[in-house]
Amino acid sequence: MNAFGRGGFWGMLTPVVKNLIIINTVVWIGSELIGGRMLEVFALFPFESPFFKWHQIVSHMFMHGGFWHLFFNMYTLMIFGTVLERQWGDRKFLLFYFVTGIGAALCHNLVLHLQIGSAMASGDILAAQTIMRIPTVGASGAIYGVLLGYGMLFPNSVMQLIFPPVELKAKWFVLIFAAIELVTGLTGLGGGIAHFAHLGGMLFGLILILYWKKQNRMYY
Repeated sequence: MNAFGRGGFWGMLTPVVKNLIIINTVVWIGSELIGGRMLEVFALFPFESPFFKWHQIVSHMFMHGGFWHLFFNMYTLMIFGTVLERQWGDRKFLLFYFVTGIGAALCHNLVLHLQIGSAMASGDILAAQTIMRIPTVGASGAIYGVLLGYGMLFPNSVMQLIFPPVELKAKWFVLIFAAIELVTGLTGLGGGIAHFAHLGGMLFGLILILYWKKQNRMYY
C-alpha cells in the first residue's frame, strides 16, 4: 500500500501533528534557500537584542538549525504527539503545543536576561553584546513539553531506549531527561543547546496539565 495512502504511514498521523511536520519542513527548506535574513527575522533573540521582535516567541518554533535538528524534533513529535492528540483532540493538543513552546521561549529568554544583566554588572559589555546576537531556533521546547505530557498521561508505558539499550517506564524516562537538562544547563555543559528552554517547555506542560486536572478538563 502507498505510504501516503489512507491506510499507510502518513495517513496514520493525526491532523495537527501532520500539519506541524509539513509547516516545519517547509520553513526549514525556505530558511535553507533564503539564509541569514530569515534567521534574523524569525529566530528568537534575547529581549535586550536590537533584533528581538515579539512574534519570534512563536516563529522560532518553526525554525531549525539543520536537517537532523528538524528530523529528531519531528520524529519525536510524530511518535508522542500523535498519542496525545488522539487522547486530547486536535484543539486541546494544539493549545498544549503552543503553550509549552511559548513557555519555553519565555524561560529561555529569562535566563538570557539574567546572564546579560550579570555581564553588564561586571562590566563585560562584549559578553553581553555577544549573548544579544545569538539566535535560538527549534521546536525543542514544545517537544519536551510533549514528552512531559506523554509521561504524565502514560507514566507506566514501557519505552525501549536505543542507547543505552534498556527499557524504562515513561515516568522515569521523563525525569531522567529533566535531570540531564537541569544539570547541563547549570553547569554549562553541552554548549549551544537551550537547556532551559527544554525545561521551560516541561514546566509549562506540567502547569497546564495540573490545571486541567484541577478543573476536571483533562479530556474535554
